Amino acid sequence: MLALRLTRGARPAVQLRRLLVALASAGTGFLLLCTLGHAMSHPEDPSGSLLRLAWCLTPLAATVHLALAVARTDPGTRPRPGLAAIGLGPARLMAVSAATTALSCLLGSMLALLFFLHLRGDLTGMPFDGAAADFLAAGSPLPLPAALTLLALVPTIASVTVALVLRPRDDRPASARREARSYGRFGAYGRTSAREPFGAYGRFRARLGAGEPGGTGKAAPAAVEEGQRPDLDDGAARPLVPGQNGALDGTLPPAPEEAPKGLPWGVAVLAAGLAVEAYAHRTAGSAHTPLPAGLTGAPSVLVGWLLTAVGLAVAGPGLTHLCGRLLQSTRPGALRLLAGRVLMAEATRIGRPLGVVCAVASGTYAMALLYDPTGPEVGPLTTVGVLLVTGCTLATLLTAAVEAKQARSETTAALLRLGAPATMLRSAAALRAGALLALFGPLTLVVAELAALPLTP
Repeated sequence: MLALRLTRGARPAVQLRRLLVALASAGTGFLLLCTLGHAMSHPEDPSGSLLRLAWCLTPLAATVHLALAVARTDPGTRPRPGLAAIGLGPARLMAVSAATTALSCLLGSMLALLFFLHLRGDLTGMPFDGAAADFLAAGSPLPLPAALTLLALVPTIASVTVALVLRPRDDRPASARREARSYGRFGAYGRTSAREPFGAYGRFRARLGAGEPGGTGKAAPAAVEEGQRPDLDDGAARPLVPGQNGALDGTLPPAPEEAPKGLPWGVAVLAAGLAVEAYAHRTAGSAHTPLPAGLTGAPSVLVGWLLTAVGLAVAGPGLTHLCGRLLQSTRPGALRLLAGRVLMAEATRIGRPLGVVCAVASGTYAMALLYDPTGPEVGPLTTVGVLLVTGCTLATLLTAAVEAKQARSETTAALLRLGAPATMLRSAAALRAGALLALFGPLTLVVAELAALPLTP
């Protein structure tokens, strides 16, 4: 009931993202049901039905990825002060988020079932003059247990994935956790790593500020008003200038201590995928596997495409971090410093969805290059699958961008309080987008050309 209330009382933008998850779940469920219909209408071709089911794994993965991104940006299930006192701790909020995801996916599965039954003619008669009767097995009774099992895949996998990713975890190092579990002096639970001698707190009135008994009457440096900084010469507080880099050091997100570690692994997997595709191109007389849009290729080509997509997804955070570092090179100004620091801080959050988008774009571009107008036409199910995967990856990237914007809301508010113009923030966002496009655009085209090479005649 709590998940239903949070779902019903969310803002329109949140409801729109949940609706996108429901639509993606409906599209994936419809493709799974069409696979069941093909198996019923072609019992003599079990391998073809199994291949169709295998191709449904790509829309399924894209839908689960979108559902996870939407769950991470849901403000209704975000930990807030005071919720633990009424029983809404991190574990309960995780369960609510998983239940909300399951509700959205269940709605999409029900829509897929209704549309599938409508096309079969089980509800209001056969539409489209029976054009879909071949792959929907309209003349056979629908096995309800099998249909419900296929429709339950998306809600189950999506909710379990959300629960695993959003589960409460302690991010502190192992030494810090052991330190927190130990008991200190006089039974105090936990202790700090730095110890002070007896009497150090009040010695020489070091920690007494203005207004305290026995204080020096001078305010501590942390008590300086927001938007001002003390001058070293006369102690007067002066407003910060947005164009100076020193004014941004205290408000920008801290740069990560180290780059994401997935870049070497991603490059290695990407190179392995391209090598497998090149080997498949040189191998003659190998077996061919039917691909979408009437294409055919060796099984090693499919393995190469899969490795290429995984390599781009793994290398995405490292490449995004590299973009941020390059923007800050050679004496950066305030604009480049802001754009580069934000990219470095958000490399893990937006890098992986961006790598997935590049993988999907390279695959789509390769299929467009290999499409032969004189060959078989692209079927409606292939079109639905391509649109579904492309739409899910783009929606996931936009959702990750929304999550990144929410994460740096405090930094943006601090910059605006310091007097930074809104045009500078928009220019920094445009500079980040341009830098990412300049790096990932040519990379996508190169990978697409190399991926299409094994299938060219």
